Amino acid sequence: MNLKVLPHILLVVTSSLFPLCRGASAAEAEERASHYTLGEVVVSGQGDGVQASQTMNTVTAEDIRQRGARTLDQAISLLPGVHVRIGGEGVPRIDIRGFRTRHVVLLLDGIPINSALDQQFDPTIIPTENIAEIKLTTGASSVLYGQGGLGGVINIITKKGTTGVQGMVGAETGDHEAFLTRTGISGAGDTFDWFVSSSSSKIDAFPLAADFRSTPEQGAGYRTNSDQERHNVFGNIGYTPNKELSLGLTFTYSQGQFGKPGSATNDPRGFDLFASPPKHERIDGFEGYSVQLAADYAITDRLSIRGWAFINQMDQHDNLYDNGNFNSFSLVSGSFREQVSTTVKGISLQPKYDMGSMGRVTLSMAAEGDRWENSGVTTVTDPATSNLVSAPLNADKSLAIYSTGLEYELSPLPGLGLVAGYGQYWQARDELNTDDYSLLAGLFYDILPDTRLKASFKRNIRFPSLGDLYDLSKGNPNLATERSWSYEGGVEQKLPGNCVVSITGFHTTANNLIQNDQQMTGKFMNLSEVRFTGVELAATTQFVKGLLLRGSYTYLDSQDLSRAGRDQQQYTPGDKVTLEGKYDFENGFSPYLSFLYVGNQYFYTKNNVAIVQKAKLNDYTIVNLKLSQRLLNNRVTMYVGASNLFDENYESSYGLPQAGRFIYGGVEFRL
Repeated sequence: MNLKVLPHILLVVTSSLFPLCRGASAAEAEERASHYTLGEVVVSGQGDGVQASQTMNTVTAEDIRQRGARTLDQAISLLPGVHVRIGGEGVPRIDIRGFRTRHVVLLLDGIPINSALDQQFDPTIIPTENIAEIKLTTGASSVLYGQGGLGGVINIITKKGTTGVQGMVGAETGDHEAFLTRTGISGAGDTFDWFVSSSSSKIDAFPLAADFRSTPEQGAGYRTNSDQERHNVFGNIGYTPNKELSLGLTFTYSQGQFGKPGSATNDPRGFDLFASPPKHERIDGFEGYSVQLAADYAITDRLSIRGWAFINQMDQHDNLYDNGNFNSFSLVSGSFREQVSTTVKGISLQPKYDMGSMGRVTLSMAAEGDRWENSGVTTVTDPATSNLVSAPLNADKSLAIYSTGLEYELSPLPGLGLVAGYGQYWQARDELNTDDYSLLAGLFYDILPDTRLKASFKRNIRFPSLGDLYDLSKGNPNLATERSWSYEGGVEQKLPGNCVVSITGFHTTANNLIQNDQQMTGKFMNLSEVRFTGVELAATTQFVKGLLLRGSYTYLDSQDLSRAGRDQQQYTPGDKVTLEGKYDFENGFSPYLSFLYVGNQYFYTKNNVAIVQKAKLNDYTIVNLKLSQRLLNNRVTMYVGASNLFDENYESSYGLPQAGRFIYGGVEFRL
């Protein structure tokens, strides 16, 4: 069976079930919708736990609907400390407090989604219709998450079936005949629960802003090579034979293709020292899946153990053509055709013991195997004849990571919470075995009923990935382990009118961060020291029934102490401001508006020049609008919206213009 048609089959099946289903309204069904937490890495027990000492932002399913977010990056882009950046790879990268995507751990019901090759991830292949909640922990995250989350941890908790049958069918269209279809159906009985969702989307090209000026590489209108096609299927099944034991199965499948828009500068071929050379690269097909088996067993009232085993695999055809017609590989040195396959397999156990007034102890033990296989050919210049010839691109590399962590939580006084943790990690690869550790300490104290102080510290590490070590053009097997020391403190204050405000200050020193040495060797190298210092302000209020207002400001100062001529880390915004508001009228009409300002980003020359030069990226402001109308007792929602309402012409990386105004509309049917 061709899995590509599964989303469409599920759409038809769900539609056919609607007449058979009876039950509560959409709002009531959403209220009782549960979370599938069986595969989640649990980092706190009863009460506030370790999370209260950390900076954690939560995005709910309702937040996702308000924002019209279709994928993970859109769902979290307004959170403090988060910067979504699109560079030459053509996919959104999620940077957190200055750290890059590879320094962010992404978990979907406990399944690591980070690539085995470079530990990055594509957030656009994670649709939002199956998400119940997103927990984003920045800075000092729990040691139970393992190594790697120097910037933070994104923990996605999916939806779970509840008693009866619930369903959803949605369709959306927009500029340039873009379309999106979504469907979901779920239910539960006495011992079983289940949830299945799917989505399909396609866009031929995204529109450029009206004031974008044509260049030799990019004309006006629509962005060249920016098409995308994606298909996703997700499901989970839970089985609870008794109150002590819970079992679960989670599966995901994704498939599609997309282009990587190249540089659109006026002169990318040599005179512009900041520009990347033009590329004609496409992912002409990708296919991935993940499966997880999970169990939770309460041995006694105080002792429990949970565990899971998983596999996550992604295959993709990455082609770099030598022309803009995307039909040749043999005319330019460096063009290639390759098939990349990455696999992550693992098993984890997490016993927990509740000692009552003496606190809670949680132990984690995990083993993970990463593998990268590469096959293909590239065009190179034969040094003997100066003719273009084909050369193989073959690799088969693997490594293993073992980790254990111990975390202790204690609340010695009312309103006071303490946490301490230690993690030990080992990386085993062909040429070297290495190990390192993490430390965590945190506390919170409610000095008043509505005033909470918190502080935390973490020493964290990240091992080099398979790509860092063995990439065919940039790999460096001599790379050292990345290390960071993060300190943060803040206060949260509740105010009248359902208002909450918070301020958090943080400072992180990172050693051995892995970067591509574009100025000299072109290989990956370790930076001696990079520092990030910043402040995050956030406020939420609902002082009027039906009205929700949120706002945040992030200030981030980065210092690169490793390389001459670079005083800051490039593409790291110094200032970010977000505002969003929504009002629910009694007749079911809901307008939503968001505002995003990103400023003070800098970047450097790319070519091997005698003196490194620095330039400033233009600041930009993005405004999004969505108007929704609920009908038929909230079973039907119709909406229209505009992304980048004022058609801002902006870049998040130099020479790569982003989408202008995008008009869309859609409808959803719910039980």
